[in-house]
Amino acid sequence: MSKLDDIKLLRINYLRGPNIWTYRSVLEVWLDLGRLEDFPSNLLPGFNDRLLALLPALLEHHCGVGERGGFLQRLNEGTWTGHVLEHVVIELLNLSDMPTGFGQTRSTSKHGVYRMVFRARDEQVARTALAEGHRLLMAAINDQPYGAADVQAAVQAIRAQIDDCYLGPSTAAIVAAATERGIPHIRLNDGNLVQLGYGASQRRIWTAETDLTSAIGESIAHDKDLTKSLLASCGVPVPEGQIVASAEEAWDAAQDIGLPVVVKPTDANHGRGVSLDLNTREEIEAAFKVAEPEGSEVMVERYVRGHEHRLLVVGGRVVAAARGEVAQITGDGQRTVNQLIDAQLNIDPRRGLGEDFPLSQIDTATDGAIVLDLQRQGLTPDAIPAAGRVVLVQRNGNVSIDCTDEIHPEVDYIVSLAARVVGLDIAGIDVVAQDISRPLHSQGGAIVEVNAGPGLLMHLKPAQGAPRPVGRAICDHLFPHPGETPDLGQHRNHGHDGRIPIVGIAGSEGTAPIARLVAWLLHLSGHYTGLACHEGLYLDQRRVETTDSTHWEAGQRLLINRAVEAAVFENGAETILRTGLAYDRCQVGVVTDLGGASALAEFDIFKDEQMLKVMRSQVDVVLPDGVAVLNALHAGVADMKPLCDGEVIFYSTDPDAQALAAHRSDNGRAVFLRQNQVVLATGTTESYLPGLGKLASWCQRHATGSMTESALLAAIGTAWALDIPLNLIGAGIEAFESNHTPAGRAD
Repeated sequence: MSKLDDIKLLRINYLRGPNIWTYRSVLEVWLDLGRLEDFPSNLLPGFNDRLLALLPALLEHHCGVGERGGFLQRLNEGTWTGHVLEHVVIELLNLSDMPTGFGQTRSTSKHGVYRMVFRARDEQVARTALAEGHRLLMAAINDQPYGAADVQAAVQAIRAQIDDCYLGPSTAAIVAAATERGIPHIRLNDGNLVQLGYGASQRRIWTAETDLTSAIGESIAHDKDLTKSLLASCGVPVPEGQIVASAEEAWDAAQDIGLPVVVKPTDANHGRGVSLDLNTREEIEAAFKVAEPEGSEVMVERYVRGHEHRLLVVGGRVVAAARGEVAQITGDGQRTVNQLIDAQLNIDPRRGLGEDFPLSQIDTATDGAIVLDLQRQGLTPDAIPAAGRVVLVQRNGNVSIDCTDEIHPEVDYIVSLAARVVGLDIAGIDVVAQDISRPLHSQGGAIVEVNAGPGLLMHLKPAQGAPRPVGRAICDHLFPHPGETPDLGQHRNHGHDGRIPIVGIAGSEGTAPIARLVAWLLHLSGHYTGLACHEGLYLDQRRVETTDSTHWEAGQRLLINRAVEAAVFENGAETILRTGLAYDRCQVGVVTDLGGASALAEFDIFKDEQMLKVMRSQVDVVLPDGVAVLNALHAGVADMKPLCDGEVIFYSTDPDAQALAAHRSDNGRAVFLRQNQVVLATGTTESYLPGLGKLASWCQRHATGSMTESALLAAIGTAWALDIPLNLIGAGIEAFESNHTPAGRAD
């Protein structure tokens, strides 16, 4: 068979929010198979064997068959290469430690053109995986040179992109805990600044720091001498110490304090420049030279005997603890200290250069404290220790053994007190003690350091012992469960799920006036309300943008705004198809109709019947305690009722609509017109909307606007679903000016 041309990637579209495929972000790729449309996998000689040789774990893919080996069955029966590309990309992501289980490939109305999607937590990672998967697939199809080394290179390219783009382990643990609780998140930069929750209910984290973390407390923690002074004044055991400006002063201070001592920088991190158990003038002066480049000042303090511990305090209580161990090597009479360090210590998979590793690589070229300890043992990095000789390499920086269950209650109290004294809601407290299960005072133990923004990896992936749910502890601290109150900070307007009332309105008829009226009613009910619609972007009835704001970026502006207490979004079909919804879930989802297909040829949509799959996205994201407001006069819209996780309110200008009657017979809520008035019904119980007179007079006043009777009913149903008082709904509608552009407009 002659060489087959590459599969053409016609269009790549990142759907950030809920979309026609799934609740989560995906990369959607439009593919043109070209000649490959005539060559499914079973007609490509040797292709299946070559592909499985490169990616043997494809055997584990279930595919549509629903069991292990399902995808292999599809390969052998014959499946098109667009579908194969989907599985290749997913497998490369799996191999890159970014597990991805979701993917779909569907044909379009054009011969040989397909839409392929796969779960994509990050756009750049997804694009890299797509490019590498495409290259691998075409090599397998055309029997070109491509082997295990090439697969590994592809995986490394994806991993490199993950390292550049994805959240660090501490931040990811907090975000994962938030996701488990149904708390939404928005990434605010390319690093680890993340918003949890929406609008006024949000909290922000930056690794293990939060927007409750005191800037003053953080500054105090960076000043080790000030920290010790404050702790000592509150009865917290700390080693006495002095700030020194020279090696000579360090020796003088050591004599005043009493040997042995510790010499360390006052404001360095991760144990850099720290020398322990110093007993001679030579050792102390050498240690000063090691510490001086690592911080702004150098401190000499009493050496506390015992093991190094890191205790994590969150919201005023200890939630995890880890113990350190010294790092040492055993000589063999042949290899140097450096060679033994690499062979016996750095080979440990827990050690590495990035934040994904609980232990750091040991490098004598950059760590003067290690060299100093070697010199005290009569060795240099290039020396060859005798066979069987045990050499101390590193005294601290190896905290990785979980000991949470061993903490004595008094130690818990003292450590929690230290965090409060410094003023930190989250703190890593370094404690030196011989036995953490005993009170510190009785064994001469002490708190030697208080750290703001502590790393969590030692608790998430301890070398020994059980991992601790520290991400969940931080999440629960930021979003207390009902009935709980935080120890630090004021949680103004913060729900336990970080959500604000969100209304999404989808359709092609009357959605803009519905959105404006709902935003007006929310405003009257006391909520600072954001509105994103065709007419622009509004903040509390003031238009701040005049351009069409029915897109993901404008929606994010509302959700990021800390003043916004409720938000209303107008969502056309194009919004859902091009970017996905701006929010993950909503309190109320409105669908007016299934029209507008004629303008969506770009998305391979030509008939109104195809719109059901698009518009159902708005119903799919309604929260279990939320409400879908649906047009009972449109059969396709009314049929969405079973798709809603929450309640459904039907609205109709015809009180005798069949869907309305069936819904009421199930004791459902409905809004409709009768005798020129708005009726609210729950089952067989009916009442007129108070505060609103005859509808004819209201419609006459708004005759030049775009508000129809149907749109008005949809807005009333939405306000009812939001528990806005009925009297306020009626009065608010009377006061609403449908043609008025609010004050403060930008046009």
